[in-house]
Amino acid sequence: GRTAAWCMEGICGWYLDVWDVWGLLVDGGHDNVVSAAAVVEAKVVSNDSKIKGKSKKVDSDEVGELTGDRPTSPTPIRNQWFFLLATKFAWLYLSLFLYKESQPYIKSFQSTCQQMASAMSHPSILFKAQTRDGQTILVDDYREAYWWIRDNTPEDSRIMAWWDYGYQITAIANRTTIADGNTWNHEHIALLGRALTSPLKDGHRIARHLADYVLLWTGGGGDDVAKSPHLARIANSVYRNMCPGDPTCSSWSSSKMQQSLLYKLHSNGLVPGVEVDRNRFKEVYQSKHGKVRIYKIMSVSKESKEWVPKHRLCDAPGSWFCPGQYPPGLQKVLKEKKDFRQLEDFNAKAEDDSEYQKKYFEHLSDPEKAKRRAEIRERKERERAQRERAGNGDTIDLDKKSRAKRSLTKAQIREINQDWQDTSITSKLYEIIKSNDIDSLAYFLQEEPHVAHVRSKDGRGPMFWAHEMGRKSIVSLLKTHGVSEKLRDKDGITPLELGDDEL
Repeated sequence: GRTAAWCMEGICGWYLDVWDVWGLLVDGGHDNVVSAAAVVEAKVVSNDSKIKGKSKKVDSDEVGELTGDRPTSPTPIRNQWFFLLATKFAWLYLSLFLYKESQPYIKSFQSTCQQMASAMSHPSILFKAQTRDGQTILVDDYREAYWWIRDNTPEDSRIMAWWDYGYQITAIANRTTIADGNTWNHEHIALLGRALTSPLKDGHRIARHLADYVLLWTGGGGDDVAKSPHLARIANSVYRNMCPGDPTCSSWSSSKMQQSLLYKLHSNGLVPGVEVDRNRFKEVYQSKHGKVRIYKIMSVSKESKEWVPKHRLCDAPGSWFCPGQYPPGLQKVLKEKKDFRQLEDFNAKAEDDSEYQKKYFEHLSDPEKAKRRAEIRERKERERAQRERAGNGDTIDLDKKSRAKRSLTKAQIREINQDWQDTSITSKLYEIIKSNDIDSLAYFLQEEPHVAHVRSKDGRGPMFWAHEMGRKSIVSLLKTHGVSEKLRDKDGITPLELGDDEL
């Protein structure tokens, strides 16, 4: 910007200090140098006069007398038309040169600004995606779900959802949400996490006192199941029986997740054998692309719902600031909590919890070690339970039986491969592979190995999509589950051929 201004001033002929520099170079600067020396000498004389107690004013005439010369004037060459014209052409050439050289940087800056503007203005609940056949679609599941709540639930309905979606539910659905982005109340968020990560019956016992509906983000990627280890960790920071002896819930294994309320609601009807007790939760909405599922909580406690608005703690009569209290029906659960001392010291008066904090940060610094410890502890507990079940002291390898039960025969794999249809499972697998979420896929296949062999309507399946998108790690994972690379889709193309085309 300063360079551009400098050039413009030169082209327009405005006065610049640079002219003095140019004049020195052209004329040798004799007059100017003498004038500068005279000024310095005059200042020295003035200072000497002041020291002697005689104040003397030094003006330009005295400077002339000291130098024996008259005041300086612009050099003659600067007034010549050819000099002025040549100078202006020089400035113009310099300006054009700088403009041309800066074009790549200007275009790069403009492109970056456009990308940032697009990213910052792009709503996270509405986005474009591509189907397997390459068609671009608009995924509007989240907004449609919020509108469904707005149009189909009573105005006093309370929605239970993880805090990430709280503000969206409040603003778009116009309903009360149990938690939102204002997460300073760690104990409250932990209670919500406990309700979602507890077994279905235990979760329902909490939810029926807090809300009327449960909303979940589903559909793979960063959905609520993918977040569930974090939910369990937060819940365990206050309710230590969630992951005993494991502050970061490294032992949050597939077996524990499979029993949680969150998993049951998320995978209800999608994973064989996973069903929700309809006496406790009734599904009332599922979005078009399976991104959102909403359940109505059955047997909601009317006493708790009526108790809460009558027992708000207002800081002054008629004030808008009236924090609520938990109803008596939750007191048994609340007695088990241990206030989490945060860095902000909101609970500074709480009892010392340094041992838990120490273990927490140890597990964070070395998660692999913490995971191994958790697995050992979980295996010992499982062995103890097996001995108790055996009754005679003999250990029964339940894990081996479970693995044998889940393993597939060649005939079963062949039968699955022959069933081509688009389902919510194929859509979920496609989204997981597209996002390269190998952890979610590994967990999914560990629990339901048969889904590795499913095929969509066009005859393609996980192995095809992995090759097509260049997901080498996912290809290796699918191979360990016995998925063939020689299968052919409806056009007779194999996954390997898709990989060659991609390369």
